[in-house]
Amino acid sequence: MAGPTREFWQKRFQADDTPWDRGAVNPQLGVWLASSALQPCRILVPGCGSGYEVAALAAAGFEVTALDYAPEALGRTRTQLDAAGLKATLVEADALAWQPERAFEAIYEQTCLCALYPDQWRDYADQLHRWLAPDGTLYALFMQLLRPGAAAGAIEGPPYHCDINAMRALFPEPRWAWPKPPYPRTTHPRGLAELAVVLERRS
Repeated sequence: MAGPTREFWQKRFQADDTPWDRGAVNPQLGVWLASSALQPCRILVPGCGSGYEVAALAAAGFEVTALDYAPEALGRTRTQLDAAGLKATLVEADALAWQPERAFEAIYEQTCLCALYPDQWRDYADQLHRWLAPDGTLYALFMQLLRPGAAAGAIEGPPYHCDINAMRALFPEPRWAWPKPPYPRTTHPRGLAELAVVLERRS
């Protein structure tokens, strides 16, 4: 199965059918910024959606590149930036095919992985590794949305549940350096939740 298409996401954004959208910056990003765990650098935001985090990072002094392949999502991001008088580089492209001219020091991964059909996760994880410079950092929010069908082996989404054991296999050591659990859990008004994990690119 190929998973959700560009047209699928474009229609969802056009219809404002985006229940995962908080309408504001993810609280965990605020925690990372306030604690200095994430400091200004050249950063990529794949699957940028409505662009709240793109604008927040730009306002904090980051050199931000926002990637999405739904034009409507990039239009929302541009609106966020323009309203605040901020700048970022916006790229309309398929995350599984796009390659930047040079690597990033950090990546903020919140909504791209869980939006991709799980068969595509390995290719996307390889992309994240390629996009990051050696010793670069991946600030990941892994979606926690275990549905009843999972007990029978059903794969339901998007967004797709990102089981932490599956994430350990997808981003294995020593290729990635993992912090020790427990990991901060961020909740969402719609009943969703995310586990915040900071990974360092190694080999």
